[in-house]
Amino acid sequence: MKKYVMTALLMTAAVCAQAQSKPEPYFSFRELPNMLKWAPAPPDTMGAAFTYDITQYFWGKQMRQNKERADIAIRDAVYSLECIAQEFSEPFGLTISEENTPEIWKLLRDAKATCEAISGFPKYYYKRKRPFVRFQEPTATPEFEPELRRNFSYPSGHTILGWTSALLLTEINPERADTILARGMMYGESRVIVGAHWQSDVDAGRLAAAAAYARMHTSDRFLEQMRRARQEFLKKRQ
Repeated sequence: MKKYVMTALLMTAAVCAQAQSKPEPYFSFRELPNMLKWAPAPPDTMGAAFTYDITQYFWGKQMRQNKERADIAIRDAVYSLECIAQEFSEPFGLTISEENTPEIWKLLRDAKATCEAISGFPKYYYKRKRPFVRFQEPTATPEFEPELRRNFSYPSGHTILGWTSALLLTEINPERADTILARGMMYGESRVIVGAHWQSDVDAGRLAAAAAYARMHTSDRFLEQMRRARQEFLKKRQ
């Protein structure tokens, strides 16, 4: 009998833990600002803006010759909260993890689930080809190319994640704003360097992140979680 009770308790604990780790978006994609109604469309292929996109594409290829910067760009290509935590911990000034900073982790987790949804409408409306597809050239992250070919380029989802994370972490620790935001900018640049995105995709990703970030601040649940995250940071910093 005790064995069955213990098994039931363990199963209940496992279910609770899984529920706690499941993302809970603050808003659905339909509740977020619709980029088709306010964001610029991708540049026309005959215009000056597209010429700049091409210039930046070749700049990105050149930056791959810088091994240190190329390595960062390749690490940034892993789309995950674990990657964000690893890359932003140093500029943030505190190790970010589900174990070490559970409140900050929960904030980032639920914000990620919220903000990544904002790119859905424009991606499938414009169906923009990625630069490596247009030029029929390899990227610096060949293992991701099959997946990227099935997805569209505008706006950059990685940039939305990186810039949203930078804004959230800056709000938690404003004293490190310069280093956090600089890393957020690099995260978007990494998408150009590996060849996965045009510069205008990255620019639009930052706009999308800012819009979603503003929308989240109208959620009482978000504001409460931000309060908890800042409280946790202040306690850990002591």
